Amino acid sequence: MAISKFAIARMQAYRSHTSLWIAATLSLGLLHGIAHAETPKDVLIEVAEHGPNSLDAMAPAANEFAQMASWQLYDRLITHGTKTLPDGKVMYDATKIQPELAKSWEIQDGGKTLIFHLREDATFHDGSPVTADDVKWSFDRAVSVGGFPTVQMAAGSLTDPKQFSVVDTHTFKITLPVADKLTLPDLAVPVPYVVNKKLALQHATTDDPWALKWTSLNDAGGGPFKVGSWKSGDRIVFDRFDNWKSGPTPALKRVVLREIASPGTRRALLEKGDVDVSVGLPPKDYAELAAAGKVNVVGTLMQNEQFNVDLNVTMKPFDDKRVRQAIAYALPYDSIMKQALYQRGEPLFGADPSAPYAPKWPVASKYNTDLDKAKALLKEAGYADGFKTDLYIDMSQTTVQEPMALLIQEQLKKIGISIEIHKVPGSEWFAKMGSKSMPMDINYFYGWLDYPEYFYFWTYDGKNNSVFNTANYSNPELDKLIDQARFESDPKAYDAIITKMNGIAMDDVPRVPVAHLYSDIAMQKNVKGYVYWFHTHLDLKSISKE
Repeated sequence: MAISKFAIARMQAYRSHTSLWIAATLSLGLLHGIAHAETPKDVLIEVAEHGPNSLDAMAPAANEFAQMASWQLYDRLITHGTKTLPDGKVMYDATKIQPELAKSWEIQDGGKTLIFHLREDATFHDGSPVTADDVKWSFDRAVSVGGFPTVQMAAGSLTDPKQFSVVDTHTFKITLPVADKLTLPDLAVPVPYVVNKKLALQHATTDDPWALKWTSLNDAGGGPFKVGSWKSGDRIVFDRFDNWKSGPTPALKRVVLREIASPGTRRALLEKGDVDVSVGLPPKDYAELAAAGKVNVVGTLMQNEQFNVDLNVTMKPFDDKRVRQAIAYALPYDSIMKQALYQRGEPLFGADPSAPYAPKWPVASKYNTDLDKAKALLKEAGYADGFKTDLYIDMSQTTVQEPMALLIQEQLKKIGISIEIHKVPGSEWFAKMGSKSMPMDINYFYGWLDYPEYFYFWTYDGKNNSVFNTANYSNPELDKLIDQARFESDPKAYDAIITKMNGIAMDDVPRVPVAHLYSDIAMQKNVKGYVYWFHTHLDLKSISKE
C-alpha cells in the first residue's frame, strides 16, 4: 500500500490554518502537545488500532475498516433514516428506507421487480456523471467477484447479473425470481455501492476484469467524502466532496483517521483533548471513561450480534455434540463478563431451561457454568481423562480475547482439557477464518440486517461456505428452516420457525454464546451527531463539532 498521489496537493490546497494544524499533528505521529481547542471545527481527528487495508470492500480479504472507507467514498441506491431510543441514543431505523443515489423507486410484480430512478445531477469524484450503466456494472461486479461481497448480495436474492438491467440513462431495474423481504434493506448495506465504471475499467486486466487491484488502492467513488491521502498502516484522510448530491452537505470538511496500536495511547490522547474520537478501546477503558465523565461514551447493543466460542464440528473431538455441550457447561461465563468484558454487554447464558427459546436473535442459551455436567458429558463421549486442543484468538482483539482465552484455559484444566492458545495477526484473521482450520476460536458476528435468519444465513448455513461459519457447521434441517424463514410472510409461522431454529442451534451448540456486546465509542463532548449504524463505524455525514 502506498500514499495516494493526491496527498500533498490536497493538503496544501486546504486553508492555511487547517493545513498547518494537520501537518503538525500528522508529523508528530502520536498527536500529542496540540490542545483540543485549536482543532478546527470542520476537522475531525479519530484514532483507532487499525485502519482500512483496502479502499474497496469488494477486494479479497478487505477488513472492516475497508467497509468503513467504502461507506464514506461510495453511494448506494438507498439508505436508512434514524430514530431516537428511550435513553436518548440515536441509531439508524431499519423500518425507514430513504433515497440516496436513487431519488425514488417502484416495487412491482408483488415485490419481484424493483425500478430505481437515479438523480440526474449526481457525479463521481472525477466529475463524470453517474448513470444506470455504472449501477448495473457495479451490481454485476458484486455478484461475480466471489467471497464475502457475493454471499452478501445473495442474502437479498441478488445472485445473477441477468437480474440487473438498464432501462435508460437514469433508470435501473432489478428482477427477482421470488419476492424477498431482505432485498431492499440489502441494498443499503456497505457492499452494493456504485463504482465509476469507466474509470475502473481503465485499470482492468484479463486476470482482474473488475479492477479490484486498482480500486483497492484508489478512489473510484461518488460518495460524500473522497480520499485526500492514504498510507496503509498509518493514516487515511477523507476530504468532503462538495459536489455530492445524494444528501445534505456534511458539516466536516476533513476527517483524519490515525492508526495507533497502543490502546493506552489512544485513551490518553482522548483524555488530553488531542483527538476528537477514539474507537476500539478495551471494555475496561470504556467503563472507566464513562464513570469519569470527562468525555462522552456511547455504548449501544450491537444489532443482531453474538460473541461466542466456536467449536469446529468437523474436527475431533468437537465432531461429538456431547463434547461441545461439555464445553458449553464448562465456560467461566461470569468471570469472562467481569474480567474480560467489564460488563460492556449483556449475558447470553443461563436462560430458563424449561422455557422455549424466544423467536428472536440473539437469545441466551440454557447453559451455565456446571463442571459436574461437563465432566459427565465428557465421560459419556469417551473423554473422561480430557484431551488436548488449540484455541485461536484475533490479535486485533487481544485486550478482550487474550484475558478471555486465559480464563478458558484455566477453567478447562479443571475437567482435563489442555488448551494451547494461538494468536493470529489481525491482518491474517479473515483468511484464518476462511480456512476453517481452527478447532476452537473466540469470535463474534453482527448482522447488517436485523433478522434472525440473516444471522443464521451467514454463520450456520452449511450451503454457503461463509467465512463466518468458522465452526464449519452444516445441518440440512436447519438450512431448510433458514430458507423457509427468509420467505415466510405469516407472523405466527415465522415465529415458530425461528424458535425451532434457535432450539437446534443451542442443542447442537457449534458455537457457544457468551455475550451480546456493546458497540462503544468515546468522543469529546463537542462532537455531535453520532448515530449507531449496523456496520458499527462512524457515518461521517452526520458528525459535526460545536
